[in-house]
Amino acid sequence: MDSMQGMKLSDIERWSERVLVVRGLNPGVFPGPGTNTYLLGTGERPLLLDTGSGEADYIPLLAGALREHFKSDVLGDILLTHVHPDHIGGAASIIKHFGPRRVFKMPWPVRDDDFDVELTATYDGEVFECEGVTLRAIHTPGHARDHLCFYLEEERALFTGDVILGAGTTVIPTPESGGDLAQYMETLSSLLELDIERIYPGHGPLIAEPIEKIREYIAHRNERERQIIEAMNAGAQTVEKIVERVYVDTPRYLHTAAGASVLSHLIKLEHEDRAQRQIDAAGQEHWTCGR
Repeated sequence: MDSMQGMKLSDIERWSERVLVVRGLNPGVFPGPGTNTYLLGTGERPLLLDTGSGEADYIPLLAGALREHFKSDVLGDILLTHVHPDHIGGAASIIKHFGPRRVFKMPWPVRDDDFDVELTATYDGEVFECEGVTLRAIHTPGHARDHLCFYLEEERALFTGDVILGAGTTVIPTPESGGDLAQYMETLSSLLELDIERIYPGHGPLIAEPIEKIREYIAHRNERERQIIEAMNAGAQTVEKIVERVYVDTPRYLHTAAGASVLSHLIKLEHEDRAQRQIDAAGQEHWTCGR
């Protein structure tokens, strides 16, 4: 289990002539130096990809980036990768400051209602354009059921949100929270089919060797699965015991998140008839290897 906690990056970075990253100023254990939000385009009305969590200092940072790098005080439409608060949470304050604009997002009924933002439904394959930029939405479930990546055609680059991070690996929530490890592995495999020269992630630094990174993510998950099966064979039958055996070099404050990933692996193995779940009299789940 990796964390970007303590990683320091500049609040604003120019990553290409079309891509300016503006950090969401919401550092933490998993956001690392903060959510990467992106101003995209070469004209005076750039698109904004993701909005951070709504930190008060983000609005003046975003406005200053517009003035300095785009010679503008006008913001274009907003695109969202998914509904998690560190990506959508700043949308309402941005609209309040810059005025009404369209906010595009793949629908997730009920979850979308947690945020006071009028959303325009967006689906796989839709294309968004502004001066210098053509973006194609790609549905990439696994981390979240509504997750979209955006492919920047002019640069053969991919904005990956939380599917792939600039450092470390992403947590896969359980299905009740919208995650699905089997779907996530399918998503990673599908990304290998894209013509990608770089990845612009939702957190952390840019990724200059995208195919290597995607393969690294797949290998990491396969290795975790092997370790979890090995732990069950050695007698670890609860999520907590599996975490203790597999995540021996991980600080204990990360064990809860590690437990979520272990449970996601176990559910995937259960669906494949490779793990079995039993519930004891106290209501605790016990896991063993399946057929």
